[in-house]
Amino acid sequence: MPVKGTTLTSFRPLMQGVNGMVVASHPSAAMAGLEVLKNGGNAIDAGVAVGLALNVVHVDDCSFLGVAPTVIYLADRKEVTTIDGLGVWPQAASVEYFQKNHGGKIPAGVLSSLTPAAADSWLTSLSRFGTMTFGQVATAAIDLAGNGFPMYRYLAGRFKTAFDQYNAHPSTAEIYLPGGRAPQQGEMFYQKDLSATLSKIADVEASNAGKGREAALKAARDYIYVGELGHKIVAYNREMGGLLAEEDLARYHVQVAPPVTVNYKGYDVYSTGPWGQGPTFPQALKILEGYDLASMGHNSSEYIHTVSQALNLAFADREQYLGDPDFVDVPIDEMLAEEYLVKRRSLIDPDLAWPGTPPAGDPRSGKATVDGAPQSPRDATTPVGTAGVSGGGTSYFAVIDRDGSIFSSTPSEGTKNGGPIIPGTGLAFSLRGTQSKLTEGHPASVAGGKRPRLTPAPALVLRDGEPVMALGAHGGDHIPQGTLQLLLNVLEFGHDPQEAVEEPRFYSYNFPSSNWASRYEPGMLRLEGRISDEVAETLRRKGHTIEKYPDWWEGSALYCVITRNPETRVLQGGADPRCEAYAVGY
Repeated sequence: MPVKGTTLTSFRPLMQGVNGMVVASHPSAAMAGLEVLKNGGNAIDAGVAVGLALNVVHVDDCSFLGVAPTVIYLADRKEVTTIDGLGVWPQAASVEYFQKNHGGKIPAGVLSSLTPAAADSWLTSLSRFGTMTFGQVATAAIDLAGNGFPMYRYLAGRFKTAFDQYNAHPSTAEIYLPGGRAPQQGEMFYQKDLSATLSKIADVEASNAGKGREAALKAARDYIYVGELGHKIVAYNREMGGLLAEEDLARYHVQVAPPVTVNYKGYDVYSTGPWGQGPTFPQALKILEGYDLASMGHNSSEYIHTVSQALNLAFADREQYLGDPDFVDVPIDEMLAEEYLVKRRSLIDPDLAWPGTPPAGDPRSGKATVDGAPQSPRDATTPVGTAGVSGGGTSYFAVIDRDGSIFSSTPSEGTKNGGPIIPGTGLAFSLRGTQSKLTEGHPASVAGGKRPRLTPAPALVLRDGEPVMALGAHGGDHIPQGTLQLLLNVLEFGHDPQEAVEEPRFYSYNFPSSNWASRYEPGMLRLEGRISDEVAETLRRKGHTIEKYPDWWEGSALYCVITRNPETRVLQGGADPRCEAYAVGY
């Protein structure tokens, strides 16, 4: 039976604790993090344990060679930092290469491979901010891969619906389609090669333990990037027609860098940098600061219209300006400046939606739009949509320990496209190059050594210097939209974390999607079915094209939140019941 919360009826009890809290997109991964906390590890140690376990149990949507963008709060330093956890294009890649050799398209498969990133993200997190060894935090992942775990509904459905993709490569099919069929819920599922690979990395670390913790972790990393495993990664990528070279892996390192941040009504909100869409959520949030959202009523037509229009303004700036700042001059400070966003806010008409993506702003000049652009949706024309790829997978997890340190991460890039698995390793390539463009001069265009404009973007929140929240979402371009709604559910409407993740959500598609080939549905706004028909009809009258998702849509799943009361230090966790996400604490 549903459990009564403060204002809503929740389908799960609110998880609480004071020593540590973990939320993750699978219960076994959450338990892996909790076990590390109980064994004396900090939030970073526990976070790496969760991430590694998710690389096993949520292998369809994240992997050890995939991506793992992370935002971290270090309680002892009172510092927020990020690890990009994002690979780069091989040096041989370029817009010209794809134009000349592939008809101006990014083909499916290994030609979109980036350098492996999650592995370095986990090891760098441990080395810089953790206290434990890789072997210690990888214990659960090694066990789940080698001794297996019961196949669960969500993952079983992925293997069934994408059977042909998983069956396209023998190295993939032998693991994910044992006996030539998709595994069923309740059957044990094994990834023996992956277990052996993680064990080997732990063995390399252990054999170098006499040199000290840092040197041992470096030796483990070297095995992946310049050693035996790195040679296997590159050799199979080249065999399959990819562009990765050993030099690409040898020169690659994740970047540890400051976050982007805005202050919203006294709360300092942090996300990842302009190399991905991290700034999109805080920019939309800051645009909304000028409204009394609570008085509008939760998920009322006025509220949904206002929030979606703020998001569309942020997506317009994303498309115009965001890209790897090592290659692109991103005016990030100007984009998040309060004076600029007040002017952007003026483009929201309370009675009429923009019929397509609103015009981008001119942050360098502090103007609401670039010169000559329409200033109102009443003056805008309806653009033509484009077919392509929308949506996405991804996972999310967060940890807050007893001291208030936070590890908030959105690992992604698993085997949902079928691999191929590198024979004998249990590992898949990171194909996240598909979130790039093939237009010269576009901030997210392909270039050797450049990061694509990644969609995963975790977040955390402080107030008066005290940690108060970690949160995140999954689903490509849904991520900043869902993260924004989660935050507002808590801050504006007083929902506890479990209530916040259960509330029905809505998503705009009124902008070019991030994935290749980009899909664009001008005016489209989709609502979960629990949002009333009356609200939907009012939104139509405001100019939105409205479609309904199921009441509890799986494409809107795997969201998680942890809150922390700075006075009592009580931790509360909420995890999305649309799928197998779970919160645990003590």
